[in-house]
Amino acid sequence: MLSMRMTRHGAKKRPYYHIVVADSRSPRDGRFIEKVGSYNPMLSKEDEKRVQFNVERVKHWLGVGAQPSDRVARFLFDAKLGPKPAITVSPKKSAPRAKAQERIKAAAAAAAAPAVEG
Repeated sequence: MLSMRMTRHGAKKRPYYHIVVADSRSPRDGRFIEKVGSYNPMLSKEDEKRVQFNVERVKHWLGVGAQPSDRVARFLFDAKLGPKPAITVSPKKSAPRAKAQERIKAAAAAAAAPAVEG
């Protein structure tokens, strides 16, 4: 199965990624079939050189069934080359604990109850 994903390059604390098409069984920075773009997170979000694609090759690989990773799918959507990726649900670990949820419910109930003036 083909995947379209990023491989990390660059120095320590200065990441730079190549967007490649690779067999899904190969390691992250291992063997790949073709380099189709690049991503430089050190540039500002407005910079057009932050994410670059070889558009015709990306369309070719998507056409033959390459599956983009979550981050690459987001880049493709921003470049209008693919559909909007599904939003993943936050893990339960990040939800407030039981006592915090009780306090939130109590605060919501107090806010919803009409103020009684006496």
